[in-house]
Amino acid sequence: MLEKPKIGNIVLDGWAVLAPMAGVSDLAYRVIARHMGAAMTTAEMVSAKGLYYKNEKTRDMLKIDPTEHPVALQIFGSDPDIMAAGAVEMEKAGADIIDINMGCPMQKVVKNGDGSALMKNVPLAAAIVKAMVGAVHVPVTVKMRLGWSRETENCVELAQAVEEAGASAITVHGRTREDFYTGHADWKKIGEVVRAVSIPVFGNGDVVDGSSAKGLMDETGCAGVAIGRAAWGNPWIFEAVNRYLETGEVAEPPSWEMRLAMARKHLHGLVVEKGEHVAVREMRAHASRYFHGLPEAAALRREIMKALTEEEFNRTLDTYEAAKGLVE
Repeated sequence: MLEKPKIGNIVLDGWAVLAPMAGVSDLAYRVIARHMGAAMTTAEMVSAKGLYYKNEKTRDMLKIDPTEHPVALQIFGSDPDIMAAGAVEMEKAGADIIDINMGCPMQKVVKNGDGSALMKNVPLAAAIVKAMVGAVHVPVTVKMRLGWSRETENCVELAQAVEEAGASAITVHGRTREDFYTGHADWKKIGEVVRAVSIPVFGNGDVVDGSSAKGLMDETGCAGVAIGRAAWGNPWIFEAVNRYLETGEVAEPPSWEMRLAMARKHLHGLVVEKGEHVAVREMRAHASRYFHGLPEAAALRREIMKALTEEEFNRTLDTYEAAKGLVE
C-alpha cells in the first residue's frame, strides 16, 4: 500500500499536489483543484517585500478559502529577516504550510537575487529557511530546481542545507534555471535528492497523467508529485493521478460538457474573487486551455475573446453547445 505523504504534522489525502503558477494558481483555481482531488494547493508566489511594506495588492494574494485546506502560501525574496516577517503574515492568514520559492526562472525575479538565483548562494538560502522556521509554527518547505545551469547543478547540496536549516519538505523541478521549461525534466537528479535527505521530496516536471506520475515516483522514490502546467485547464488530472497510483485504474478523459461546465465554474469563481471586469479578461487564457482539443476550438476562442461580461461568456458557450449538439 502506497503511503500518503506527510509534511510536518500534516498528512495529505493523496499524492498529486498543485504546483504554484503565477497567473494560474489564484484562489479561484485552487478551490477547483482541491475539490477535484489535489492533495494540497500552493498559491501564486507572493513578494516578501510587498508584505513587509504592507502593499495592499500583495496582501490580497494571501486570501484562503475555508474549503481548500491544506494550502501552502508561497513567498519569494532574499532577505532572511524580511522573509521571516512575511512568513509570520502568511501564518496569520491561515497558511497550513509556507513554501519558499527558490525555483522561479523569470528575469524580473532573479535579477534581485530571488527565486532560482538563491541556488547560487546556498548559505543565504539556508539562512532564510532557518529564519522562517524560527518565526512560525507551521511547516516551511522549499521549491527548487536542479541548479542555476547544467554546469552548476547543486540541488543535492541545497536540499541537504535546507533540511539542516529546518525545512519540512522539498519540491524539485527537474530542470535548471537555464532550461526554463524546455527539454525533458531530469528525473534521475530528483532521485538523487530523494536519497540525499530524510524529509519528503515531491517531484515536478513532465507529469501529465497517472502513468507518468507513477513513472516519476517509481524512478525517484519521491513522496508525491507536484503538477503545474499539465493542470492548467485540466483540474481532472489530480483525481486521475491519485486513482492510478492507488488502483492502477486509468480515468476517462473529461467530456466536452465537463470542460465547458468547468470553464463556467472557473469564471464565476474569478468574478467573485476579482470582479467581473478583471475576471472575464483573465479567463480568456484559462478558457483556451479548457477548449483544447474541442471541435472548432480556435473559432470558439475567437468568440470568447469578444466577451466582456460573465453573461456574454456563458452565452457564447451556450451557442457553441447548441451548434455542436451538446445540448437538447
